[in-house]
Amino acid sequence: MASSSPAVEIEVDDKVVRVSNPERVYFPETGATKLDLVEYYLAVGPGIVNALWERPCMLHRFPKGLAGPKVHQKRLPKGAPDWVETVELHFPRWDRTADELCVTGLAPVIWAVQMSTVEFHPWNSRRGDTEKPDEWRIDLDPGPECDYATVQRVAHVVHEVLDELGAVGFPKTSGSKGLHVYVRVPPAHGFTEVRRAALAFAREVERRSDEVTTTWWTKDRDPAAVFVDYNQNARDHTIAAAYSVRGLPDARVSTPLRWDEVDDADPRDLTIATVPQRFAELGDLHEAIDEHPFDIAPLLEWADRDDLPVDDD
Repeated sequence: MASSSPAVEIEVDDKVVRVSNPERVYFPETGATKLDLVEYYLAVGPGIVNALWERPCMLHRFPKGLAGPKVHQKRLPKGAPDWVETVELHFPRWDRTADELCVTGLAPVIWAVQMSTVEFHPWNSRRGDTEKPDEWRIDLDPGPECDYATVQRVAHVVHEVLDELGAVGFPKTSGSKGLHVYVRVPPAHGFTEVRRAALAFAREVERRSDEVTTTWWTKDRDPAAVFVDYNQNARDHTIAAAYSVRGLPDARVSTPLRWDEVDDADPRDLTIATVPQRFAELGDLHEAIDEHPFDIAPLLEWADRDDLPVDDD
């Protein structure tokens, strides 16, 4: 049996993170290693920190790389340094709490990667008030018979409706087969209201495109349509952050785009091998999101008009 590679120490700001097994292959298709993953997150540091800043964060860990099991972890892994911050969340269904990672700098991100984290899935609220989302997430999720070109066309409909509302949307690839659009909102409403506003928006997009569905149950959904997944705004629903790597063999990244790139950007080209250079040239395309808060009141008026449900079922 081959011995493990010697650990390396990575200096991040004023912290030192010891990375064990740096040569362990995490992505068999490309041969990318754990150290490659660390170097990727260092290269996009300001972007991933901005995406995760003070948000409860669930970790998708691959202790043996992608060839091994995937662990969905809410609670912070044991052994964290005292500079890794957390936020306590309560889960009413089980009447339990969990201390989740709460990123306030790049060093905790790199420590999480040392602990075999590949994907970072933050809440759409921050620890100042975890019950009041400040991020409305539009998830364009293609059905099994839906091609990416359809997702791109639907993204333009989303952009059109956002423009009419006066909302600034920040698009990114999902890192898989879809697209996400984020809109900053004031933390003035609970999850139920934000989800209801997201459903009202999704229904408006559906009215404008015959390639869209808002049908929740998969068995009832057109497999060739794009599902506008409003339920990603429900409590404890998370999706991969901007600049998060995805647990796919080619090491794709959920990558922010400009709107004028939506038609040409191919998610397969946006990986840990290519995104660092893109980041060096363009910077964080989501950097200004906090400067453009949108009041969801018009969407709640649409929800009332359409007599949409007020619960999370």
